[in-house]
Amino acid sequence: MAMATLGRRALLAGLGGWSAAGLAGCAGGPNLSGPSAVRLARPRLLLPQVRAELDRITRVTVCLRPFRKAGPRLDVETVGDKTVVHNYGHGGSGWSLSWGSAEVATRKALAGGARDVAVIGCGALGLTAATVLRRAGANVTIYAADRLADTRSSRATGTWSPDSRIAAEGETAADFPELWEAMCRTSFRGFQNYVGLAGSPVEWSERYSLLEDGPSAPTHAEASGAPRFLSLIDRVRDITPKQTPVPPGENPFPVGNVRRGASLQFNVTEYAHVLMSDFLLAGGRIETRVFNTPGELTALKEPVIVNCTGYGARALWKDESIVPVRGQIAWLIPQPELTYGLYYRHISVLPRRDGIVVQQVGGSEAYGWGDDREVPDLTEAHEAVSTIAALFARMAAA
Repeated sequence: MAMATLGRRALLAGLGGWSAAGLAGCAGGPNLSGPSAVRLARPRLLLPQVRAELDRITRVTVCLRPFRKAGPRLDVETVGDKTVVHNYGHGGSGWSLSWGSAEVATRKALAGGARDVAVIGCGALGLTAATVLRRAGANVTIYAADRLADTRSSRATGTWSPDSRIAAEGETAADFPELWEAMCRTSFRGFQNYVGLAGSPVEWSERYSLLEDGPSAPTHAEASGAPRFLSLIDRVRDITPKQTPVPPGENPFPVGNVRRGASLQFNVTEYAHVLMSDFLLAGGRIETRVFNTPGELTALKEPVIVNCTGYGARALWKDESIVPVRGQIAWLIPQPELTYGLYYRHISVLPRRDGIVVQQVGGSEAYGWGDDREVPDLTEAHEAVSTIAALFARMAAA
């Protein structure tokens, strides 16, 4: 029964560490029964290497996370004769909280009895909100300048990070922690419906945190003025797999401290395709339209509008409370055999089906604070990939 508590992939990874010679030794080795039994060492993990080569970079993308000190904007206001429900400003947690946030927006949008609803924006929050509204029986049209593949949401890391830059300490309403927890749990349940589907739109992957002994490697200077970000993850520890240490003799990494856990990840290309297909097959509509001012929304036929414009709300709604937090990804050619992610020297590596994400995340969540540059920094990308290349070169030489 104790074996059932092990994660399946953790168990398989351990079994994969047996060499052919080790298995052969089981056939003719010493008698391991009785008081003189020899205790076998745990097998050493055998993990495929990341091919972190500069010529395998397929593209470099930049995403601006829409951070608000007070947390996501989820209130309701009136514009002309329209009821507008806001659903934006989730920092680095847009994908992760999308189902729970959509339920909040749906309740408010349908509270007055209207059944014709417009959704502005076709990113993670817009498409998910439109899906939940359609399931609730609303007639839904998405109005957006771009389809999801061309939005900032498509350039997200794709990992489960429900409280990443969600708000600032001391700046939220008193009931925000409870609201966040409800959205988090709703979203977590929602994502389980996509685990195991063809194309793996959502899946679990193992993660390794590698910390070297001695002083930490130098990091880029953090921007001044960044707040202390609110941490709420302790409220949902029952659904968050814990990281546990992996002793040096049981892992292949040439560092002093290795911890292993597991997390959900979103293979955004396939996940977005599934969401879009489901929405359209259910009778939803998408219309290309650009809005420059809130007043232009009054021309829509729908009486209720759900505003899911993300970072775009800073310009459309003149919402100066939104602060950009820049994040950049160097994409490597996918490796189907690679099923684990890692964190090393402030570099995050996540192997998705649509490419291997290599990202400089800095020494804290303040990395990228206040930086609105959306032009790729090739030097940063090359440094991140080269750091991972050096790690696996050390592993090969060990």
